[in-house]
Amino acid sequence: MFAQKLINGSGRQKSLPLLHPLRNFSLWSMKKDPDLEAALSRNRRWIVNNQIKNMILRCPGQAASVKYLQKKFRTLDLQGKAVNWLKKYPCCFDVYLQNDEYYCRLTKRMLSLVEEEESVKDMQEPFYVERLAKLLMMSTNQRINVVKLNELRRNLGFPDDYIIRILPRYPDMFRLVNHTGRKSSMEIELLSWNPDFAVSAVETSALVRGCSPCFSCSLPSSWVQSWERFHEFNAIPYVSPYDRARGLVEGAKETEKRTVGLVHELLSLTLWKKMSIVKLGHFKKEFSLPDKLNVLLLKHPGIFYVSNKYQIYTVLLKDAYNGSDLKEMDPLVVVKGKFGELMQEGLHEYNQRHYLMNLEKQKKKGFVAARSGKKKDRSTESSEQDRDKVSGLFNPEERKRFYKVLFDDAGP
Repeated sequence: MFAQKLINGSGRQKSLPLLHPLRNFSLWSMKKDPDLEAALSRNRRWIVNNQIKNMILRCPGQAASVKYLQKKFRTLDLQGKAVNWLKKYPCCFDVYLQNDEYYCRLTKRMLSLVEEEESVKDMQEPFYVERLAKLLMMSTNQRINVVKLNELRRNLGFPDDYIIRILPRYPDMFRLVNHTGRKSSMEIELLSWNPDFAVSAVETSALVRGCSPCFSCSLPSSWVQSWERFHEFNAIPYVSPYDRARGLVEGAKETEKRTVGLVHELLSLTLWKKMSIVKLGHFKKEFSLPDKLNVLLLKHPGIFYVSNKYQIYTVLLKDAYNGSDLKEMDPLVVVKGKFGELMQEGLHEYNQRHYLMNLEKQKKKGFVAARSGKKKDRSTESSEQDRDKVSGLFNPEERKRFYKVLFDDAGP
């Protein structure tokens, strides 16, 4: 324990305990919401299996050796044997033995979902174009680094080949620029501004309700002070994230309002209305986000929900959820939901099979234990009888009776 040293009147040093011991205050403390925590845990297994699915599809013949997947388990933050994980989802993954080595391929039902997903991506192309344009329109110089954007492509629903699939078809809107010649410095630049895209989710909701743009709040009624702070913040005029930040002073309430609106809009563009705070922080320069982004998010618990599920700090958009379910689901989310249902079906089948196997083992153990118990009882019973006989011979009273009968009944 830390102590404070003082000099007393005699010149000696005296150690006194600090009145206020040092404590580690976490900037990430937020009361847990069971529904939103459930939404995060539901997506966790899906994210892992979706990555495994993509790995298998990229392998020759769309079949991957289990040894190869085992090596990739570290990148998926998984422990244990890969073969055990894969066998938990028999409806999704088909594990088979070939040349004394285990391989894994997707099941027919899984492959049909992959085809459905690809067809949805083809139909969703206009929405990808709009999302990409919106991102560039919100950035400070209408340019975003490709390497950074690749980190968000799955959050946004973009196909892996979105650059060669989308950009060449819309040369009047986008172009690739690279001023240094290095691959890491490649950027996507917006060429034309579309005013129809420059409408935020908050503004769209206000048009439907017939009111001025404002944020909605999701807090318990007992949080009186938080409600008061929210109403005070909401009273500040809404600043669209598509408006240039000219004239806004750092630290001003209007600047904070625009930043909150920008993060709200970024999350609105994602499939599950959530994003890793680490990934979001990579775009501080592009979107003029504050250095202490976590402080800003925790300052507005009625708008954002911060979670540390699975040791990954994630921010969710609260007004996009009804309990643990999304209010509006992107068509791609619907297809991916079918993937999740297939996972659950396989996991249920796996658990049921292992439950019956364990039950059978317990029955066998119980039968053996019962037989050994009967033998034990019999041996115990016979040993007790023998012990009674032996102890009876050495009992003095028994010995007297024995000899009396022996000699009295004996003939001459």
